[in-house]
Amino acid sequence: MRKRNQRLWMIGGAGLVLIAAVALSLVALRDAVVFFYSPSEVAANPPAAGERVRVGGLVVDGSVVRVGEGGARFSVTDGAADIHIVYDGTLPDLFREGQGVVAEGAFGDDGVFGAYTVLARHDENYMPPEVAAALRATGHWREDDDDGQPYGNRR
Repeated sequence: MRKRNQRLWMIGGAGLVLIAAVALSLVALRDAVVFFYSPSEVAANPPAAGERVRVGGLVVDGSVVRVGEGGARFSVTDGAADIHIVYDGTLPDLFREGQGVVAEGAFGDDGVFGAYTVLARHDENYMPPEVAAALRATGHWREDDDDGQPYGNRR
């Protein structure tokens, strides 16, 4: 075999290896990508049942029902729509009504969101940017009386 043919075979083989590596990376990342939805986005265009997503908003006052040993049922809202969430784990210590949360999980066939993870604000000065943007869009963004900075956006 001539040197030219050897080089072509090597380049072709390297190209196939590169294509296989990219394909494997994309397949692995497909499961890692999780999209965020606000309650009003879910109401307008719900994700497919079983698709892993994040939803967030403010916990609706009076909606938290603790069930059994750990877990709870509650609703989150962005002011325009509500999402009912079922969570079987231990809720974070900072979880309470009227606070911003982000839940990761999937919708069931019945439209109830089964959460795998629930994240609450880590202190009084933070709200996840996606939740804050959704609240701003629906007009439910609260201003803090102390320093005039938007609630959840102080540094």
